[in-house]
Amino acid sequence: MDVSLEPQLMLRSIDHPSNRKQPMPPLETHRPLTIGELSERSGVSASALHFYERNGLIEAERTPGNQRRYRRDTLRRVAFIKTSQRVGLPLKDIREALDSLPDGRTPTRRDWAKLSLRWRKELDERIAALQHLRNDLDGCIGCGCLSLKSCTLQNPSDQLGASGAGAQRWTLPE
Repeated sequence: MDVSLEPQLMLRSIDHPSNRKQPMPPLETHRPLTIGELSERSGVSASALHFYERNGLIEAERTPGNQRRYRRDTLRRVAFIKTSQRVGLPLKDIREALDSLPDGRTPTRRDWAKLSLRWRKELDERIAALQHLRNDLDGCIGCGCLSLKSCTLQNPSDQLGASGAGAQRWTLPE
């Protein structure tokens, strides 16, 4: 078998416009983000971003066509909100923390350190309360009654027994 190699022809001219490298468009580092871009980059749904905005956690500017535009530092602000929520902070506390920053600026690493120290005591108290609840739950599982003298969750030390018989926590409408 006789194999011969055929030279391949270049079908395009070297000077053809499609062969020229196109310059990269300049990176727009200061262009505001659309809600879709902010949602995609932050991993937060557009509806959650609307909620954050309604609750004063983030701000948007409006275009002449009434579309939302977010400053690029809103990404860091959203990350701060998500992290704060992840550790169990209510939005009220997060908003207070953001409002405490000068000129409404986006939190820095130093700001996070100060705020986390402030929240640490509250989180430690919550952890202790949950551990206490968990430990008390062991003595209550399956009792089915809220009036037992030994119920550590609903009637510790039989406090309700001093109020008389019956359901002490229910109030009758007047």
